[in-house]
Amino acid sequence: MRRLVETFDRAWIAALCGLVLPVAVAAILVPFRGNFALPASALVLVLVVVAVGSFGSRFAGVLAALSAAAWFDFFLTRPYETFNITSRPDLQTEIGLLVVGLAVTEIAARSRANRQEASQEADYIALIHDFTELLAQDEPAEPFIARAVLELRSLLMLKNCRFETTMSDKHPTRIEHSGVVALGGLRWGAHRSGLPGREVELIVKYRGLTFGRFVMVPTPGTPVSSDRLLVASFIADQVGAALAVQAKSA
Repeated sequence: MRRLVETFDRAWIAALCGLVLPVAVAAILVPFRGNFALPASALVLVLVVVAVGSFGSRFAGVLAALSAAAWFDFFLTRPYETFNITSRPDLQTEIGLLVVGLAVTEIAARSRANRQEASQEADYIALIHDFTELLAQDEPAEPFIARAVLELRSLLMLKNCRFETTMSDKHPTRIEHSGVVALGGLRWGAHRSGLPGREVELIVKYRGLTFGRFVMVPTPGTPVSSDRLLVASFIADQVGAALAVQAKSA
């Protein structure tokens, strides 16, 4: 929840910067507009858009591009302090500013998404490695399960999660070990609308034997990627292996 609030605050700050910074920079350039080449002024505003687009969101970058184009027109093109442009070259410069600003924003947004995806994949690999090491160390099943509960809550952004050794007679929503979310006989697109229902179960099995299930309370409307579901299934498999080892040694 705290991370969500921080992200929300950052998005609003970035959007505010997208609106305000181009106005401030364009106003600073006003005293120099008589002897400062217009394309150079446009380039300065493009740098502002790049800064906002790189550190903010796509929305903030688009706001910055639109704001930069508007205030470039108002402060730096003749007639000054109006939103009219009488010169064709000035109009072309403004259009170029807007197009370049929007293009740079899109490039920055895609680059940021790729970095986030790569970082998430590294986190998943590290998590899988941790559980593999825990299993190899022959740790007791109880702390293994407790760790699994904590990781599943974080991984799938759950409200709650618990482990039960008893199975339900009902047919709740289930995360299959292939990473598919099954709702009755249908597949559910968790990557778009989140996990459905009040409770979702993840069966803990090992070599055909069932040892229990994780019962999870999802956060409504929170999308869950297929990669996260596959990692959750792997965690359940490792818990099943740990319980099988414990049962064998008992």
